[in-house]
Amino acid sequence: MMRTYDFGKLKRLMTIYLVVQIFLLALLAFVGFGFQMKMRAVGRPELFTRSALAALALQLLLFYVINKFARSEAAREVESSAVGLTPDDQAGFRKRRLVGDFIKAGVFIFFVTFILRAPDVLPVQCTIFFTFILTFLTYVQCYNFAAKRLMKEKS
Repeated sequence: MMRTYDFGKLKRLMTIYLVVQIFLLALLAFVGFGFQMKMRAVGRPELFTRSALAALALQLLLFYVINKFARSEAAREVESSAVGLTPDDQAGFRKRRLVGDFIKAGVFIFFVTFILRAPDVLPVQCTIFFTFILTFLTYVQCYNFAAKRLMKEKS
């Protein structure tokens, strides 16, 4: 028997994630411009390029983990969109959703703490902040991509 799915909630979540993506890109541009001006003011504009490249290198190292987590989150949401789930199934999805939310909150708290506790050295702060924004941007993009692909497969 073929399962039917109601993707209304998931489509709304993907729309919210699209707005978050736009916000994160604007924040990245705004903060990048600010850091670039600060580094230019101290006479070391090449530090901005080095910081941006270091943040991209860190993203390459983190990409596999972020992508795997986003794909598992998207698969869970697609499966929880099935019509006629039993209360036990719903409880299982709820528990998995809660674990995922705790992981996302933990990463957010880690970055906020790391930004606040890191040395007040401009290139270090720049690299940490870029990595912070790029990590969440990567998660949102991977989630939307995986969710769209899985929705296409299921319908």
